[in-house]
Amino acid sequence: MTVATLPTTKAEEWRYADIPALARLAPDALEQWRAIAVPAGESLADTLVLASGAPEMHRLRVTLGEGARAELFAVVAGGDYARLDIDVTLGRGAHFEFGGVTIGGGDAVREIVTRLRHAQPEATSNQVVRAVHWGKATGNFLGRVDVARHAQKTDAAQDFKGLLLERGAAANARPELEIYADDVKCAHGAAIGQMDEMARFYMASRGIAPDAARALLVRAFIADAFAAAEPQAGEALLEQALAALQGAAL
Repeated sequence: MTVATLPTTKAEEWRYADIPALARLAPDALEQWRAIAVPAGESLADTLVLASGAPEMHRLRVTLGEGARAELFAVVAGGDYARLDIDVTLGRGAHFEFGGVTIGGGDAVREIVTRLRHAQPEATSNQVVRAVHWGKATGNFLGRVDVARHAQKTDAAQDFKGLLLERGAAANARPELEIYADDVKCAHGAAIGQMDEMARFYMASRGIAPDAARALLVRAFIADAFAAAEPQAGEALLEQALAALQGAAL
């Protein structure tokens, strides 16, 4: 990949990216999109884990037919720069469900970037993203929802929360809505903070050791992202995420 072909942080969808790490990817990495088409009335459920020690980027382009449903859940826990891009176009009455977690320490940047295109009426979408980071790591979520002028009765929601386990870690969130229809329900929320000390104190008062209390609180925090997944898949992803906690300041 030459310097000339790299994006810059002036581009909104790359504003928090690790551009030098992108330069270490394969030359055609930015052009590699995995296309997923879900026909009308059908359903798809899939999971994805990014956990390599080298820069890693996965890009998905999803098209949902009328009344189709897609559920995607992901853990981004790479030891180096890791990025998951998801671009979804929803047909009439379609539904898209996404749950994602970025987690890790060191000085890596891990990010999830989504763009949902509500192109037809009566489609729904829900996104739940959690970030847990320590050391000098950064977790990012950039989520954009576009609602076309004729896409009435759209119902779209996205929720991001970041948990910083150490001073020096960071999380960035940029939820964005672009709505041209007037009969819609669209909501987004973002919050970034540290461990709930009151919850820790409450658990300690009931005999739970401090390190165990912190681990339980982190587990519950991450589990939100997989609450809508099929139980077996959700539990497997939760364990993948928790495995990245080794070495964290709990």
